[in-house]
Amino acid sequence: MSYDEEALTYHRFPRPGKVSVVPSKPCVTQRDLALAYTPGVAAPCLRIADTPDDAYQYTNKGNLVAVVSNGTAVLGLGNIGPLAGKPVMEGKGVLFKRFAGVDVFDIELASKDPDEIVRTCEVMAPTFGGINLEDIKAPECFYIEEELQKRLDIPVFHDDQHGTAMISGAALLNALEIIGKRIEDIRVVFSGAGAAGIACARFWESLGVRHENILLCDSQGVVYVGRDDVDPAHPRYNPYKAAFAADTEARSLADALRGADAFAGLSLAGLVTGEMVKTMAKDPIVFALANPEPEITWEEATAARPDVVMATGRSDYPNQVNNVLGFPFIFRGALDVRARAINEEMKVAAARALADLAKEDVPDVVLRAYHLERLQFGREYLIPKPVDPRVLTREAVAVARAAVESGVARQPITDWDAYRDQLEELLGPERETVRRVIHRAQRQPKRVVFGEGDDPKVLRAAQIIVDEGIAKPILLAQPSKVAALAAELGLELPGVEVIEPVDSPDYRRYVERFYGLRWRKGTRMDDAFREMSRRGTFGPMMVHEGAADVFVSGRTRYYPDAIRPMLRVVGDHHQHRTVSATHIAVKSGHHYLLADTSVNIEPTVEQLVEIAENTAELATELGIRPRVAFLSYSMFGSVRAPSADKMRRAAELFAERHPNCEVEGELQADAAVLPALMKEFPDAKLSAHANVLVFPSLDASNIAFRLLGALGDVSLIGPVLSGLELPLYVLQRGATPDDIVNLTAIAVVHAQKRGSSLDCPPPTGTR
Repeated sequence: MSYDEEALTYHRFPRPGKVSVVPSKPCVTQRDLALAYTPGVAAPCLRIADTPDDAYQYTNKGNLVAVVSNGTAVLGLGNIGPLAGKPVMEGKGVLFKRFAGVDVFDIELASKDPDEIVRTCEVMAPTFGGINLEDIKAPECFYIEEELQKRLDIPVFHDDQHGTAMISGAALLNALEIIGKRIEDIRVVFSGAGAAGIACARFWESLGVRHENILLCDSQGVVYVGRDDVDPAHPRYNPYKAAFAADTEARSLADALRGADAFAGLSLAGLVTGEMVKTMAKDPIVFALANPEPEITWEEATAARPDVVMATGRSDYPNQVNNVLGFPFIFRGALDVRARAINEEMKVAAARALADLAKEDVPDVVLRAYHLERLQFGREYLIPKPVDPRVLTREAVAVARAAVESGVARQPITDWDAYRDQLEELLGPERETVRRVIHRAQRQPKRVVFGEGDDPKVLRAAQIIVDEGIAKPILLAQPSKVAALAAELGLELPGVEVIEPVDSPDYRRYVERFYGLRWRKGTRMDDAFREMSRRGTFGPMMVHEGAADVFVSGRTRYYPDAIRPMLRVVGDHHQHRTVSATHIAVKSGHHYLLADTSVNIEPTVEQLVEIAENTAELATELGIRPRVAFLSYSMFGSVRAPSADKMRRAAELFAERHPNCEVEGELQADAAVLPALMKEFPDAKLSAHANVLVFPSLDASNIAFRLLGALGDVSLIGPVLSGLELPLYVLQRGATPDDIVNLTAIAVVHAQKRGSSLDCPPPTGTR
């Protein structure tokens, strides 16, 4: 199947188009219908009639954007008209929703009359929280946007202008930092005097480029003082273009590029040659942004000038200037403060936020998406990738803050941490759980020692942990190796202690302490020396001796190999409780703690109870009121078999020990998590779906968590080890930096709560 055929199939099946309207409230019963329409709509209608701003409280206005186009300048396709442009506008709506949770109605207008478009947008404005103008040709697009900004008190934003301007502006800031030039000193050439070209020139001025250092070129060459069409009396006079008429002898694009520091192409493929790039200044910046083919290819530009810093509009080369880095997050921030407009301060804030983010360590989710091992700030990584989940929180916050500070916000934000948490929730319910745990960890950070301190993933996680204030990392590794690797990765780890076990002043003392713990179990002194030289044993001994609060290891080892040395330090008692490992599954905003997915193969009744206690205590520490279900293929005695009897006895024993906890068993898995099924049993003791799920064997629990992870739409956090005398934690082999950060935050909270017991507190509103 060709790419075109694949695209047509994608747009046609299983139903035509890419978007649909989905109700956000239940509409099943007669009462639901009455509340949704008549007579229920009367109350909010009257409220809004009295106080128009209440529309933001009772309707979707505050999260709804109109994408408006007449199809006269569709990217790469030209003047194809409003109907043919509809797939593009639907696609825009998909991106708004996917990246920032913003709802969109796409509106295609069959008009080329700027005043008619302005009036149409004006009369439909009460429906929307903002208007995104799209694919309207210049110079009409400038007039339409300016008129609407004058007449409306909601954000109006022409993305073809400002989106490209902001993203390229962020790339420019970082390119200049890399090559060591000052923005006020550079000479810039723009090719293309349409919407994007003129907007980029204007915005780069806002960032600091001097007006007299700009040369604008169009299809006739340089726009210079004295050219016919920059004269107001000329029939083709364009005031937007005329504003950049330069007093210069340069007439052609080639003339303009001689000695120029930067080039921004927003015009046509192939306009720039390698020979022209050779005439530019040292370390030339070349942003060839024409789509789908740039003004000069990456290969030709880099061959002509190895010192070039290059960006294109294409995803198959580094430094893609992609508008999706802008509009979803700009509108998100603007809508959240009910901004009256998107002003220059907000656009500059967005660009600077993107530029700053590119200098930070890149999450694994981004590397996996682009099949990369490493991505680091430099000539080939000037701006973040669109799939970077941090763009939402950084850019939307920057835009919202700028709106508040510049006075266009009608609903200013005062608690910025709470706003960031609100944005995190848009990225998925598991992030809500993680942020809540991280906040608790930040209140009382602990010393966390990492067994694989020279692993790149651990180092990158340590950077996040330091930046977020989650914990005080200690890395077990050779200091020189960590320093070299951190420099290679572009990491800064201020205050992070690095220890090589055999070089530690505590090494001999730990050997003697370990020997004292293990000599009755066949350990000789030479065994103790050898064992203590291993980081997987030295780290737990640090916790044992109070030199650290938590030990985390296992990223490069299989689970049994990682846990074995921990148990040698802890001994045989393990807090007089069975050791178990829990995975937290998050689906549709609900949290399910899967009890012991990694340790006990065939637990006894007593072990099952202790596993349930471990898991319920973890739920409590996470702010989740535990509801415990002992799972089986049997349902309340429907099958008499040893496995089912074991689960029933375990549920009874747990209930005896913890009479205030909700617990049920033995019962089937679907009944445990679907309250409707549970209602068929009027004496069942669970008030809602179970969230602590106890399995009869390791076979069952491990199969369940791996299936959940493989089938998608479920996020998994863990495993979290419980029941040990000391706070020691084993990572999943191959864990990502995000996995390491998440487990570390949970481990710190565990350490804060050390010594607490299961008391099944009343509900706190968490799931």
